[in-house]
Amino acid sequence: MNYLQRLWFNFRIGLSALLTNRVRALLTSLGIIFGVASVIAMLAIGKGAEREILQQIKQVGSNNIVVKAVIPGSGRQEPAAEQSDESGEEKAVEKNMAPKRNVSSGLRLADVENLLQIPSISYISAESEMDVNILYQGISGKGKLTGVTNHFFESTNTKLAKGKLFTEQHLAEAIPVCIIGWNIEKKYFPGINPIGQSIKCGREWLKIVGVLEQGATIGKESARFSIRDVNEQIFTPLPTMLMRIQDRSRLTPYKMQMYRNSGARGNYHQLDKMVIHVAETGMVQPTVELMTRMLNRRHGGSKDVEIIVPELLLKQEQKTKQLFNIVLAIIASISLIVGGIGIMNIMLASVLERTREIGLRLAIGATKKDVVLQFLSEAISLCVTGGLIGVLLGVGISIAIEKVTDIETSVSLFSIMLSFSISALTGLLFGWFPARKAAANNPVVSLKSE
Repeated sequence: MNYLQRLWFNFRIGLSALLTNRVRALLTSLGIIFGVASVIAMLAIGKGAEREILQQIKQVGSNNIVVKAVIPGSGRQEPAAEQSDESGEEKAVEKNMAPKRNVSSGLRLADVENLLQIPSISYISAESEMDVNILYQGISGKGKLTGVTNHFFESTNTKLAKGKLFTEQHLAEAIPVCIIGWNIEKKYFPGINPIGQSIKCGREWLKIVGVLEQGATIGKESARFSIRDVNEQIFTPLPTMLMRIQDRSRLTPYKMQMYRNSGARGNYHQLDKMVIHVAETGMVQPTVELMTRMLNRRHGGSKDVEIIVPELLLKQEQKTKQLFNIVLAIIASISLIVGGIGIMNIMLASVLERTREIGLRLAIGATKKDVVLQFLSEAISLCVTGGLIGVLLGVGISIAIEKVTDIETSVSLFSIMLSFSISALTGLLFGWFPARKAAANNPVVSLKSE
C-alpha cells in the first residue's frame, strides 16, 4: 500500500467515525459554521461600503471642489434689490435693506466669474435647484428641476443615453429645454421616445432634448458630499432657470413684504452650488485656500457658503471604514477560534471513548502515524464541512442584509477562499493535539482498559 492509498484509507476511517455520530459532529462544527458565516458577512459589508465609496468618488469627479450655499442663522439684512417698483414706500424699504457691512448678496454668477480668474481652475459648474410639480399627459408627480451648464455632466462623469447636450443657443437665449434622468423617462414615458416631447415643470413647459444614462444608486450619506441622484432629476440650462423659472436674488414686492413683516431673509442665493474642477491634484488645497479668501471678501465676511473637498472626505471615510472592517473581521474570527477549541474538546473526549479501537489498530500493525492521520482527518473533515455550510450561510446572510436593510454588500471570491482556508487550518491546528494523544496510547493498556 503506497502513501496515498494509506492516507485515503485513514481518511475513510475517520470519515466513517463522523458519520456514525452525525448529530454530535454537526453540533461540534456549529462554531466553525457561524464563524465562517460571520467572517464572510462582515467582509461583504465592508466590500459593499468600499464599492459605494468608489462610486461616489467617481460621481463627484476627481480634483473637484464644491461650494454650497447656506443660510446663516444671524443677519437679516437683505442685499440691494435688482428690481424695484416706483412706489415711495417700496423704495424706502429697499433703502433700509441696502447692503451693509458683513451682509452678503449670496452665491451668484458673479462669484463664478470672479473665481475663474484663478489659474488652477479649469471650469466651474454652477447649479440652481428647486422642487417642482411634474406633469405629462395626466401623469403627475414631484421632482427636482436643476439649472446647469454642460460642465455639470463633465464634472459628474454623466453620459447621455439619448439625444444631445445643451447647445450654445439653448444657453445664450435661455430656451425652455431640458435633459431628463433615467427614472423620469421610465415613469413618464413608458414605451415612448421622450426626445422632442414637452414636460411641464412647475409653470413652465420644457422640451426634452436628451435622456441620461442610468446612474449608480446613491446612498443615504451622499447628500453630505453634495452628490445628486441624476436618475430622479430634470436638468435645464442655467440661464433658462434664472430668467424663466426662478432667480432667488431678485427682490420682488412679495419678498419685500415678507421681510418687512417677519424680518426673515429666506434663501437669497442665486445659485445653490458650484463645482470647481482643478486641473492638477496638487493644486487642490492651494486653490481651496485662495477661494476661501476671495469668497470671504466678496461676501463681506458672512458665513453663507461652505467649501467641501468631497474626494478628501470620501477617502478619509474609506480609511475609517477599512479600519472598522478589519476590527469586525477580527471579532468574527474569534468565533472560529472558539469553534476550534470546541472541536479539540470533542476530539479529546472521542480519544478517551475509543481507546479499544485505537489499541486494536495499533495491535494489528497500524503505525502511530496512521492513528494521527485518522484523528486528524476527522478534525479536518469537521472543519471543512462546517466551512462549506458556513460559506453558504454567510452568502445567504449577506444577501438578506442587502434586501432588508438596504446596505450594499459584495461577497468576493477572496472572502470565501479566506474563510474556507481558515476553517481547514483550524481543523489542522486544533486536531493535532488530540491526534497525537490518540497515537500515544499503548496497545496493551488500551485493550486492557476495556
